[in-house]
Amino acid sequence: MKQGLTRENFKKFDKSNMLDLLLDFPQQCSAALDIAKKAKISFEKKDFKKIVFVGVGASAIGADLARSYSYFKSNIPLLVLREYDLPELVDSSTLVIISSYSGNTEEALQAYEQAKKKNAALIAISSGGALKERALGDKINFVETPKGFPPRCALGYASIIPLYLLSALGVIKDISLEINQVVRVLEELKKNNLSPEIATSDNIAKSCAVKLWNKFAAIYTSSIHLDICSTRLRSQLAENSKVLSSSHLFPEMNHNEIVGWENPAKLFKNMVVVMLRDKDMHPRVAKRMDITRDILKEEEGIEVVEIWSRGDNLLSRIFSLIYIGDFISYYLAILYGVDPTPIDRITYLKKELAKN
Repeated sequence: MKQGLTRENFKKFDKSNMLDLLLDFPQQCSAALDIAKKAKISFEKKDFKKIVFVGVGASAIGADLARSYSYFKSNIPLLVLREYDLPELVDSSTLVIISSYSGNTEEALQAYEQAKKKNAALIAISSGGALKERALGDKINFVETPKGFPPRCALGYASIIPLYLLSALGVIKDISLEINQVVRVLEELKKNNLSPEIATSDNIAKSCAVKLWNKFAAIYTSSIHLDICSTRLRSQLAENSKVLSSSHLFPEMNHNEIVGWENPAKLFKNMVVVMLRDKDMHPRVAKRMDITRDILKEEEGIEVVEIWSRGDNLLSRIFSLIYIGDFISYYLAILYGVDPTPIDRITYLKKELAKN
């Protein structure tokens, strides 16, 4: 049974107060900038030939955001690895940024040890745990983030800190002013479009959540800059709303998946397409999305929801789509009558892994 998006139901189902964390996210971004500015990195700009971010889950999302934003801004390759083992390309000319919110993620810890053996330049980011202990013991550059958040709710720290460090090292231009604008854009979005007191008809996230209830969402966007937004929405729908969804990227989607929207047709009545859009995406990609939208709506009868980014600069527009998506996943959790915070199966899986 669909639950209502009422203040009573927010209190009833949101037992860990995730709503407060969502509402405070703009200020988290501001706090992350302050932490990054105070970070002490023992090396100045070096002639890195590549930069590798290592993390999984929310930490990798933060790294993806830095990589996506830097697509046209860095002349150094930026890679994001969600693995235990580092590739052969990591060597003494590589900057490796290890990010683990808890500091105890086993993939990150193994990659940390491998990066040391390869004599890579290292920066570690966590709220504590074994990663902090090892970094301080090894006299490795370490940036500490505040404790007490579900990792996925600490995206401001996981993304803005590495982004600012890239600018401090001269890999990209200074982004302080852009981050300040991010905070303003997110505050305006919260106030005018996302907050729980805003009626569903005027609330982007509530209205989208209502359309996604009891449906399977297929999420599409541009591969340049916005891939992070679709990945984040898919993972937030899984962790917060406890629902499955899929994601794919333009223009690649037009070279394979578009043909798959023919069968099994009986499933289509239970599907919704979500398109994440930006005014400055490649004009041919925008055209492809228009044509694809019309094909799905007119030929297959699929409902298509288009969500547009907000803000003048690129970073604001990326963050705006992420922020809208986070609220969508929160409101959808309430509609399903589930607590958005617990991730019982991940917790169970970690306990089982710890036995061996």
